[in-house]
Amino acid sequence: MSLRESLERQRQRIASLEALLNDERQALFEGRVDGELLNRIAADKQEMLNQVERFETQRSQAQQRLGYGAGLEGAARAASDAGCLPVWQALLEDAQRTARLNAINGGMIRQRLEQNQRMLNALREAAGNSLYGPNGQSEPRRSLVSSRA
Repeated sequence: MSLRESLERQRQRIASLEALLNDERQALFEGRVDGELLNRIAADKQEMLNQVERFETQRSQAQQRLGYGAGLEGAARAASDAGCLPVWQALLEDAQRTARLNAINGGMIRQRLEQNQRMLNALREAAGNSLYGPNGQSEPRRSLVSSRA
């Protein structure tokens, strides 16, 4: 497989990852979060990330075996020498866009978690000030006057 074909296949993987991230974002925007859907998306997203990582490792190792330096500079030289620098640059742009989308989704998830934590804290606080005892029977409230005496 040529470097061009390999890079194009990687762009397809990243496009699939981006589609999953868009699905995740849409699910997060819903008023009622579908936990099962988000779990499926998370599993699919992890698998796609694993595929992208495996490809990147293979590409980097091949690049170094061919005598190109490690990192983006070596990758750009290899792509230029193979006549597919525009494909490499498009791949980098796709990866950056996808990383931004993933970061946005992560922020949305953090906000939801923080909101849920605040609601749980409010419920715990309300449960601590209950009018009912553990047996379900009402308990008399102590007034400030009787607690000072």
